[in-house]
Amino acid sequence: MENLGLLFVFWYGILHAFGPDHLTAIADFSIGKNKKKTMIITVLFAVGHGLTLFIFAKILESYHISENILGFGDVISSSVILAMGVYLLYMVYSDQIQLKKHVHNGKEHLHIWFGKEHSHGNGDKASAFTVGALMGIGGVRGMLVTLGLIEGNSLDLVMVLVFGLGVMTVFVSFGTVILYINKNLLNSKQNLRRVFTTAGLISVVVGSSMLV
Repeated sequence: MENLGLLFVFWYGILHAFGPDHLTAIADFSIGKNKKKTMIITVLFAVGHGLTLFIFAKILESYHISENILGFGDVISSSVILAMGVYLLYMVYSDQIQLKKHVHNGKEHLHIWFGKEHSHGNGDKASAFTVGALMGIGGVRGMLVTLGLIEGNSLDLVMVLVFGLGVMTVFVSFGTVILYINKNLLNSKQNLRRVFTTAGLISVVVGSSMLV
């Protein structure tokens, strides 16, 4: 029965990960990145998300917090997605998303970056972890109730790890879709603007609908 319960937890993690806000956030961070960076960003988003879910779920087990206060978690998640969409649209229409082709050892590489100057910082990785953590606040109540009912007792680390594995399975799979877009569609400045505009508009629509 315990194994069956954990299997259900894993399946719930998969369903949770299919939320449009999660997939939108991953797309926003992963578009234009190479294979290694896309996978790292995807995993960091999942880890940040799972870590916040576990911490806040344990807090809610011990302390009663009103529904009005808990509702701010959903507002935070929605606002993050909306802000990311507005930011992407601003970067597109202010022409601050750049594309440059390089040839290394006879093989062509595309470099895509935000801003006027090309840099190789790790800001996007830290941002993916942070956004994943912030968005985890909005999913705490549902996870706590569902997983607690499955096992009939308090939430433990094993349950959260299995839940996180289900989430990561979807996130990594979606990351491969983004990799296909990066490889086959982002081959010109015009296509780059179209893809980021689409991602920005989707983010604005998803974030706004969640807020409403």
